[in-house]
Amino acid sequence: MKPLFLSLFLILPTPMNLFNFDSKSDISNWRIVDDVVMGGRSNGNFKINDTGNGVFSGDVSLENNGGFSMVQYGFDTKKVSNYTKVCIKLKGDGKTYQFRIKENDSDYYSYVTSFETSKEWETIEIPFNSMYPAFRGRKLDAANYSGEHMDMIAFLIGNKKAEAFNLEIDSIILK
Repeated sequence: MKPLFLSLFLILPTPMNLFNFDSKSDISNWRIVDDVVMGGRSNGNFKINDTGNGVFSGDVSLENNGGFSMVQYGFDTKKVSNYTKVCIKLKGDGKTYQFRIKENDSDYYSYVTSFETSKEWETIEIPFNSMYPAFRGRKLDAANYSGEHMDMIAFLIGNKKAEAFNLEIDSIILK
């Protein structure tokens, strides 16, 4: 008979590292999408800072019906059915952000959840089943994220006000 702790260890999946930032990180697959695609004037940036973290920063403008900035990371489709949540180690600026997942790059919608930042380093845990489908800020009448596949993640700020923002990201892990 196996000890209980050994049996539990065998059935827990190893965490999946989606992105662990460091000073040598290749961020060429991280792409900014601002409201300029719809005529707005927001301006987001994404870079690696001196301490090796990813930094999503910029200014959200409400001019010309604008109001959002997003950084998205696309990758080959991953089977994620052995996991139930995303754990993001980050340091925000006290503002509200959205975390977004696309199951298939060709989907017109994303699965979305909002989170608050505290101005301190923290780990935000987002259960897959809490992420709802949305398109252009509107919740869709469809099931929440199934947690089967993933091929894009994103961070978005769009709080219906003009504001500067700064989100520092250390790691994004599935558990």
